[in-house]
Amino acid sequence: MSLDLHEATSRRRADMVDRLTADEVLTDTLLRDALLHVRREVLLPHAYVRVSGPGADPVDWRLLDGAHPDDRQEWLELIHSDESILLQRDGEPLDTLDRGPVTGGHMTSMSTYTPATLEALQAMRLCPGQRYLELGPGPGVSLALAATITGPGLATGVERDGHMAAFAQRNLDHLSLGAAVVEGDGLEGHEPQAPYDRIHSGIGVPRLPPAWVDQLAPGGRLLTTLATRTPSWPGHLLVTRTPAGTVEAVLRGRPRGYRPLLGYRWLNAVDYRARIKADPGTARPTRLAPPPDDAYGFWLAAAYLAPGLVRDFRPKTMTIVAPEDGSWAVAGPGEGTVRVHGPRDVWAELEDVYARWEQAGRPERYRVDLCDGSGAQHVTSGAGPHALAWGLPPLTIVPRQAP
Repeated sequence: MSLDLHEATSRRRADMVDRLTADEVLTDTLLRDALLHVRREVLLPHAYVRVSGPGADPVDWRLLDGAHPDDRQEWLELIHSDESILLQRDGEPLDTLDRGPVTGGHMTSMSTYTPATLEALQAMRLCPGQRYLELGPGPGVSLALAATITGPGLATGVERDGHMAAFAQRNLDHLSLGAAVVEGDGLEGHEPQAPYDRIHSGIGVPRLPPAWVDQLAPGGRLLTTLATRTPSWPGHLLVTRTPAGTVEAVLRGRPRGYRPLLGYRWLNAVDYRARIKADPGTARPTRLAPPPDDAYGFWLAAAYLAPGLVRDFRPKTMTIVAPEDGSWAVAGPGEGTVRVHGPRDVWAELEDVYARWEQAGRPERYRVDLCDGSGAQHVTSGAGPHALAWGLPPLTIVPRQAP
């Protein structure tokens, strides 16, 4: 690397850290030092930029090559921004990518945008000497940060895609952090290095895989996203094992979460935008004002108790769609009214869930029972006749392709 590029990337990292600190996104001093130390440009040597607008099929992309002088400025800004970095289409090999325009394909690997990475790693409470497992590390940014804190030989990632696993390991080796990436099924964890003091999943799962709990050490912490069919209202599941071995699991709604594991299809409202604009629906009175976006406990409950719904965040007016039922609800046009369309009264379901959520005491945290002996996993807001409760769906197992 040239001296000028080294100075430019060092300056970019420092500016990124200062910005995240000023925004109070970054509060952990160990993680701050790790962010200053880890050279992101080594882990993210290229990036796809989407050229097509929403709903385009196929999608037009442009590949930025950080080694090319014509791409360098845009690439540097992107990899040090708060954006997700798109790296791989359809499980493609990563050693022979050509810069420039490309059409088609779906992103199969990316680096999560930095604020979400920091939120997760700070919830982990990482310390030197801890054994750390990352499931679905992708290019290895969060794995590198964890390895910088825990120390050499203690951080391991399990990556399903063989091309990405090799790509991440090669780049991590250039950083000399002592982090390892093994190719395998993240749902199985990684038994050879177990137990782990910290387990972090970069993939969303519908329920907690038993192997993850089994591989969590006493005093350990495990963090994952519980993925429903909607990307709109994710939940963060924090699992702790007490020094005595008891497992406790708490689920909280959050504004963002990780993408679900391969084979788990999200609902999408984009295809309905034109139809909704042409016919927002029939206006009727409603007792429910649009719930605030930060009522995370309510929206999390709605993801399970009114399943099959997805929020379109683009319109100024709250718009909720049931894509598989050809139905939607649009708040307004005035206070106390809502427009509904289709055979499913989407807003009536949200009214019902909201009333139940209020009766339950407006919970923001839910307990997850992992240990009833039957393999079922149950969520509850607490005790009493008005408590909210639901079961978690089974894991979707997708066979791995032969090399």
